[in-house]
Amino acid sequence: MCRLLGYLGPPIPLDRLLYKPEHSLIVQSYQPREMTAGLLNADGFGVGWYHTNQQVPPFRYRSVLPIWNDVNLPPLSRYVESGCVLASVRSATPGLAVDLSNCQPFQQDPILAIHNGYIENFRQTLYRPMRDRLSDALYESIQGMTDSEHLFALLLNEWHNSPGISLEAALHNTLVTVFDLAQLYQVSAGANLILADGHRLVASRFSNRSPAPSLYWLRDDAFFPEAVVIASEPLFAGNWVACPERSILSVGEDLDVQIQQF
Repeated sequence: MCRLLGYLGPPIPLDRLLYKPEHSLIVQSYQPREMTAGLLNADGFGVGWYHTNQQVPPFRYRSVLPIWNDVNLPPLSRYVESGCVLASVRSATPGLAVDLSNCQPFQQDPILAIHNGYIENFRQTLYRPMRDRLSDALYESIQGMTDSEHLFALLLNEWHNSPGISLEAALHNTLVTVFDLAQLYQVSAGANLILADGHRLVASRFSNRSPAPSLYWLRDDAFFPEAVVIASEPLFAGNWVACPERSILSVGEDLDVQIQQF
């Protein structure tokens, strides 16, 4: 199980998100509190962010090192500022390589995506059915072997094939497809995702077994005023709200939080 973090609000240095909170993503990498599988998140990490003034594709910094061992991240995170950030620390599913291509966030066009969860026996069950649903371009775009990247490709396939569809609707349709397949193959699946396009966040907390992996959100806290933070675990004591199971949460540019349960 990975640990996820999303931020939308005024531009801030990345270290405000990654290092300053008492239960920061760095701490969660070696001392998580709410993981349902695994003990550490030491199999790589990644941070994605958007430029504060220019409409350009998002930037990513990823590594296969444990996040606490990367000597370049502290100075980088003090220098870079952004108002839309995703970050993840990875606990690799047994049998999957600790490889840069498997490190999140995944990115295509303006979209960044991170995923916490897994598909049971992915290579033997949903791997082929999910790939069979992809366009040639998206099929060829997959660089790694994770269920996470295949979920992202399936989401993009839904988004590209339905002009004008919202990210929320594309995510919902993707989850329906994946969990229908999981039921058909009688496997467990979990899909906590956070998506960003530079202006808004969309997240899900879904699993076909309970309890689903944890996911929380917080808005307009004194530590992050006029902002929304989404995280696998609370970063500090505050008015964190647990996302309901089987729900999709969206955060608009006005920081209005909408939740749909299914």
